[in-house]
Amino acid sequence: MIYFCPTPIGNLGDISLRTIEILKSVDIIYAEDKRVTLKLLNHYDINKELRTYHKFNEAEMSEKIIEHLDDKDIALVTDAGMPGISDPGSVLVKKLIEENIDFRVLPGANAALTALVLSGLDTDHFTFYGFTGSKSNSRKKEFESLKDLKFTLIFYEAPHRIRDFLQDVYEVFGERKISISREITKVFEETIRTTTSKILERDIVEKGEFVIVLEGNNEEKVYDIKSLLEEELKSGKKKSQAVKEVSKKYNLPKNDVYKESLDLWLTYKILRVSLEK
Repeated sequence: MIYFCPTPIGNLGDISLRTIEILKSVDIIYAEDKRVTLKLLNHYDINKELRTYHKFNEAEMSEKIIEHLDDKDIALVTDAGMPGISDPGSVLVKKLIEENIDFRVLPGANAALTALVLSGLDTDHFTFYGFTGSKSNSRKKEFESLKDLKFTLIFYEAPHRIRDFLQDVYEVFGERKISISREITKVFEETIRTTTSKILERDIVEKGEFVIVLEGNNEEKVYDIKSLLEEELKSGKKKSQAVKEVSKKYNLPKNDVYKESLDLWLTYKILRVSLEK
């Protein structure tokens, strides 16, 4: 059996009893960085064979892991948090599913959810995005595709890019509530809750990976339904087709669009009669 085991994101005490039991029971532990994992294993007096599994050897090592599953129990860990979430692991999961091989994923520490609760922003609906592109142009394009979402957004970012990241957030998303957390569960844990404009004025310690939690779009868009209908009619669609298309494209109640179409149709009829005279 293979187990995907989450590890503490800072404080070594944030590990479940079940995870400790699994790590003690398996034959081999695959780790993102053996030096990091060894500190955790030594803390809990666990002595197991360690092998590497990281983003540069995922494909190759996934095949080798599957070969060992006939006679070995295996655990996969990353440096911190849940394997497969912005960390190595997802390639192996896909291969296991393709091969119809059973596996277990243990629950545990997760920086994104911890930061979400710390933010005080909406937790009913949210989107975890993780890391964006490292260059401003590509990052802004990604932000553009997200700016209309009404859900809370969660990002990861490295300390040396955090200021450029926040500048791009403000330029694309405008004024919104924002929360940034770093060093979660560690001694110097810090969370700043403010707005996208004011965060740029704050003194940010550029140490530790950041989790950025951003308020979703709460602006109600106002559409000129008649103009939208006119565009569809000019393209050759019939009235019923135009109503259906506008309602679907802009997520508008079909009854509202239909009412506007009646007024528009009446205007066209009056205009046509006037021209005939």
